[in-house]
Amino acid sequence: MFAHRDGGLGTGQRPGFELEKGFDQHVLACVLSCALKEVEAGEATATDSTGLSRAELRDLVARCCPAIVIDAFALEEACDPEPEMEEELLHDLLLAHARPRDPASACFAKIIARRSMRNDHLWQDLGLVNRAELSRLLATHFPTLAAGNTQNMKWKKFFYRKLCEAEGFSLCTVPSCRECSEFEGCFGPEEGESRLTRINSGIALD
Repeated sequence: MFAHRDGGLGTGQRPGFELEKGFDQHVLACVLSCALKEVEAGEATATDSTGLSRAELRDLVARCCPAIVIDAFALEEACDPEPEMEEELLHDLLLAHARPRDPASACFAKIIARRSMRNDHLWQDLGLVNRAELSRLLATHFPTLAAGNTQNMKWKKFFYRKLCEAEGFSLCTVPSCRECSEFEGCFGPEEGESRLTRINSGIALD
């Protein structure tokens, strides 16, 4: 699909922002690979899959993907995404902690907010290899937010805890997380295969 998953965003074909030594390229290749599979399966349009506008995606795809792949995203059939309130709140949270004046961070804020609406672990929703890659992405582009996850809470759970805190809500009545019956759901291991591995091996996604 892409020439190299790490380097599928070919040398000299960089988006309109500086990428982090190839790692941002790798993340975008993973996300675009997931989006392309969803488009091919008729599950979503490319804009629905990524949360990016047609203009943003057109620029990103044109710079990142081999020319033969571009038409497969069917951007002419897509509409600009219309995020629901939950996604908008998460997007705003990410933007509030994004690196200042960094278009790459703003782009990832949209992608992460949209992919967080999926049902798997967030690293799987993004097509990444493991949770460590997600933690690296967040530490790079949303450093103050990532730094607040001192107990290694699962990232989706952590995001929603931050949103609740911002609204003045308490998530539970127990004095500490370790006493909560939902502890494993927030802090347990995030096991499983990469979404792209599951796709490429032909295993049906839930």
